[in-house]
Amino acid sequence: TVDLKYDDVSYATVHQSAFLRCGMMPVQPIKELWWFKIGASEERVYYYDPTSVDAALMKRAKRSSRDNISLEIHHTHLSDEGEYKCRIVVWDNTGNSTEPSVPISKEARMMLKVNVPPEKVEITHLTSGRNLSLRCKSEGAKPPADILWTKTSPDGVETEIPDLTKTREIEPAGELYDTAEQIFYQLEENEMIAKISCVVRHHNTNTTIYKNITFVSPAIQNALKVTMQRFAEPVLYSSIENQDGQDNKAGLVKISADPGFKVPYNTSVTLKASAPGVYPEPRYLWWVGDQTGIAGRELHIDNLEEDKSYYVLAENPLGRVVLEVPVHITTSDYSQWNDSSRDGDAMVNDTTEGLDTGAIIG
Repeated sequence: TVDLKYDDVSYATVHQSAFLRCGMMPVQPIKELWWFKIGASEERVYYYDPTSVDAALMKRAKRSSRDNISLEIHHTHLSDEGEYKCRIVVWDNTGNSTEPSVPISKEARMMLKVNVPPEKVEITHLTSGRNLSLRCKSEGAKPPADILWTKTSPDGVETEIPDLTKTREIEPAGELYDTAEQIFYQLEENEMIAKISCVVRHHNTNTTIYKNITFVSPAIQNALKVTMQRFAEPVLYSSIENQDGQDNKAGLVKISADPGFKVPYNTSVTLKASAPGVYPEPRYLWWVGDQTGIAGRELHIDNLEEDKSYYVLAENPLGRVVLEVPVHITTSDYSQWNDSSRDGDAMVNDTTEGLDTGAIIG
C-alpha cells in the first residue's frame, strides 16, 4: 500500500517560490506523475513519465529537488492561488517479484494561499492648535495589514501610542485589501519636536513598514520675550507631509531682505521669512508699531524714510516665536552698504564691498 504525505494548505509570498508537498510512503517506482490546478476544469501544470517525458506545462513550475515528486512554482503570482491535485501512478507487485507489477494510482488535493505585502503606505494629517488628527493608510495587502502608532522622543526612545480614540477601516480592493486607521493625539505643552510613526505590520509576509511624520517647532537664536495674546486663537493647518527620509530637525526662522537690511533713503524693501526644518510650515504675521498685522511669508515696505524695526510672528502647532527685524537708512558713507540675510535676531556683520560712487544718485 502506498500513502501520500501532503499539506492541506501551503502558503507563499507573491514573487517568491511556492512549495506544494506530495510525497510517498513507502517510496515506489513511479510510472506517471501529474499535477493539476483545479478550477472550472482541471488545468494541467506538470507531467512526468520516467521513460520519456518531463514536461512543465506551466513555465514557472518544476519538480522539487527535495523528493522529485512535490511541485515548486517560482516567482509566484496572485493568480497561482487555488486548489491543486497531485496524482501519482506507481508500480506495485505487493512484494512478490515473480508476479507482474500492477499500476496503482493515488491522488491528493491541497490549497495554495498567496500572500501579498503592502504596496503603499501614506500618512495624512490635520492640526488645530496642538490637537492632531492623523490618518495612515496601507494599500494592496493580502490578508489585510495591521497598523499601530508610535512616538519617538528626541533621545530616540520609541513608545506605542495607546489605542485611544482611534478608528480602523478595511476595504477590499479587488483581491487585495486597504487598511486605514485614524487617531487623535494632543501634543504636550513642552514638546519642541514630535516624531510620530505609523507602523504597518504584515505578519503573513514578515513585512514591517514605518512611515514617519515629524512636527518641529519654529526657533530663533535669541527669542524675544514677547507674549502676543491676540494671536493665541487655534489655527487650522493642512500641509504636505515630511515622510520617510524627509524628517527634519528644528531649524531657525530665517529672514532675508531685498535689496538689504541697510538701504538708501526712500528705497522699497521686501522682507522674507522662512523656516527650514520646521514642520508644519509656520504661518507668519508681520507688523510694525500698532499697525494691523499682515499675514504671509513676505512683507513689502514702500519708500523707507527712517530706521524702523519690524516684527514677525512664526507659529505652528508646536510653538511660536517673535523676531525683531531692524531695517536701517544708510548715511553718505557707502563703504559698508548692504547685508541681505540674517538668522534669528543675531546681528550679522556687513561684508558687502562698497559701490562705485559714480553709480550712486542722490
